[in-house]
Amino acid sequence: MQLWQPAGMPELRVHAGRHYAVQFIYALPDDSWCVELSEAVPAPASWAGIPDAKTHLPGDMLMAAVVPDEDPSLEPTIHVHTDEPIPYAIMRWFMDHVTEQVEHCRRGFEQAAAEASE
Repeated sequence: MQLWQPAGMPELRVHAGRHYAVQFIYALPDDSWCVELSEAVPAPASWAGIPDAKTHLPGDMLMAAVVPDEDPSLEPTIHVHTDEPIPYAIMRWFMDHVTEQVEHCRRGFEQAAAEASE
């Protein structure tokens, strides 16, 4: 089982003509994963000729979930960084990522605890 996930690789989604991004970043001082939702911004025009280049990149953060991975009893915390409404479909997409990250961290903790007791 893989106990880590690649950080910084955003997943993009378009909703009602607006682009959104979710990315995972590990916060070493907090021993936590940060799942960030942002409204995506266009990639630099100079990327246009690069094969497989992203067309959009994460912009200013709208929301972040901090998911502890060292203590399964700690709950994730959600931080909202915008006054703008977030569409339900995008909020649901973001929260699905947060739920998957919580489950991933808890499975990793359980596996590490089982291996340590052997």
